[in-house]
Amino acid sequence: MTSSNRALVVGEALVDVRIDERSGDQSAEEHPGGSPLNIAVGMARLGIATTLAVQIGDDARGDAIARHVAASGVDLLRLSPQRATSTATARVQADGAATYEFDLSWDPDELPDPAGFALVHVGSIGAVLTPGAERVADLVAAARSAGVPVSFDPNARPGVTPDLDDVRRRSRLLAGGATVVKLSDEDAAVIYPGTDPERVARDLAELPDVRLAAVTLGGGGLLLDDGNEAVTVRAPSIEVADTIGAGDTVMATLLASLLAHDMLAVAPQSADRPTTIRGSADQNPRIVGLGWLGELAVTAAAITCSRPGADPPWRSELPGLA
Repeated sequence: MTSSNRALVVGEALVDVRIDERSGDQSAEEHPGGSPLNIAVGMARLGIATTLAVQIGDDARGDAIARHVAASGVDLLRLSPQRATSTATARVQADGAATYEFDLSWDPDELPDPAGFALVHVGSIGAVLTPGAERVADLVAAARSAGVPVSFDPNARPGVTPDLDDVRRRSRLLAGGATVVKLSDEDAAVIYPGTDPERVARDLAELPDVRLAAVTLGGGGLLLDDGNEAVTVRAPSIEVADTIGAGDTVMATLLASLLAHDMLAVAPQSADRPTTIRGSADQNPRIVGLGWLGELAVTAAAITCSRPGADPPWRSELPGLA
């Protein structure tokens, strides 16, 4: 890794307005959310020092977000200009899955310098919503130049970014500059139409800079591919409160695990691809296996799904990370 053990997460933070359509009163609950925020909180709760760079308003919802991330140990960096805090209305269906309606903007004047961080994570709407998406692309390029690994988690939301050709173009460019890429099977179907999840994961894993590709399969579990080996890990059977933040928890857990075991150091460019994701195998042989990473990630996601809203586990709830 770099000299710093701190991760930088960049993208949208918002308030999830949660309406449970399984109840009769249709009352709304508000929870801080947004994929980058959820990933920052998830990593911090698992012991990774994390800075979250977002645009939030000087309003009650912005204050709620600030309190939420501070309670998990995340260092919040408010980007200018300030806007009213964004919202996502999440309607929970009978099966616990959620559909979303967004009210957000993303136009930061400037993003942090990536140099010195152990990881830069970008993704979701902030990676494709203009004009801020241009700055995110520049950030990824700067991180690569500085030798800082990048993780990317795309999110195709036609209601927010209806130009799907542009979403595909931006997502594919960012994936090409990433070290770790994770996406859902639903997002894969939009960004890589007509391609099955296994092929998407393998194609991503074979990109020159990608060390690990992951595709979440909903109740079907998680697919991991490092370009040499692919594994599918089944999701635990649980009583689902909702699925809000489940995919973000998978990404946070994968990244926290890789960082904790020093498996994300960007190696010098070479014609020979490494045969596996590398770590301190002599100290802990488990960390070389994709199966271990996958089991940890789906276990963490199950914990999140067992409680309302995006509420990822703490390190004490995930002993397998040690």
